[in-house]
Amino acid sequence: MKIRHIFFTFFCFLTLMCCQISPSPIEYGTDGCHYCQMTIVDKLHAAQIVNQKGKAFKFDAIECMIRFSQTIDSTSIALHLCNNYTEPGQLIDAKKATFLISKNIPSPMGAYLSAFQSEREARKTQKENEGILFTWETLLNHLNKD
Repeated sequence: MKIRHIFFTFFCFLTLMCCQISPSPIEYGTDGCHYCQMTIVDKLHAAQIVNQKGKAFKFDAIECMIRFSQTIDSTSIALHLCNNYTEPGQLIDAKKATFLISKNIPSPMGAYLSAFQSEREARKTQKENEGILFTWETLLNHLNKD
């Protein structure tokens, strides 16, 4: 009887760990973009979607993540994440980020799109590189016009 209890507890723990909704580390230089198939090498512009089942989809650019998300049911997405421009390789919540489109900051797919955890850092970078600032919602509207 005790062995069943231990097995059941272990099974529940394993199930919870497998279904955890959290980012998956991006292996730069190895992982491929789920949308365009390019190898992800840029630690400034990579992005990730994690679905409700905990599966991570990795992207070489924020615009690839956005384009991919338009092809699936939006209710299946648990997290939209993107790299913080001021902390390369650090994933942040895209819905809370401030975005900058600046022709002076190239991104892998040519949208010149970068994400920032704080609006202050985005404004500072904008002053140095010009460009236009967006929230998640205004960015989606802007990209859908194209």
